[in-house]
Amino acid sequence: MACALLRSLHHLETSMNEPTAKWTVPMSDGNHVVEFEHGTATGKRVVKIDGNEIVHRDWMFRLVGDEIFMFNSTKFVIRVDPMPGLKYSYSLWVNGKSYKQFVQSQTKILETWLAKVENEEYRIVLDKQTHSVWVNGQEVEVENEFMDGGAEILFSVNDLSASIRSYSSEQKEIGIAYVLYINDVEIMQEALLAES
Repeated sequence: MACALLRSLHHLETSMNEPTAKWTVPMSDGNHVVEFEHGTATGKRVVKIDGNEIVHRDWMFRLVGDEIFMFNSTKFVIRVDPMPGLKYSYSLWVNGKSYKQFVQSQTKILETWLAKVENEEYRIVLDKQTHSVWVNGQEVEVENEFMDGGAEILFSVNDLSASIRSYSSEQKEIGIAYVLYINDVEIMQEALLAES
């Protein structure tokens, strides 16, 4: 009887297609979607990143606690905490920072552009700390040059010349400004995460 009940609970939990919690995490190589499924009857835990299963645990008797995993040299922790009324809260920590703190720090170090070149879309990300450039999730080779009033990072997008020019904005709250040019056409910046 108990086994039949557990099997039916497990079937009920696996038939639901919606994740229990979901976060979009901005990283140098692009935004990654982290999904967490938590079976509150069976203790099942499934973690998916961009639709790929990273963690799968069935029949866990401990329903609360941390689920720790690595992705692209980044440490993730999903915290499952109890709440009154047999409910649970879920929070994501990335490299020791809460999700909100991590996103805030990423907005300070990453600049993002979305460019359409010859009917192809390209997401270009600059890591301001390392001066590395990512095009559609792949790090590309760059050359750094100094120019009057700033610096320039040279690379190519679909065999077209591209450059990210940096210069002082002369505004303390903004600091250094970054502008992307592809084939000498300025590309507008994109928000790191789309507004919900």
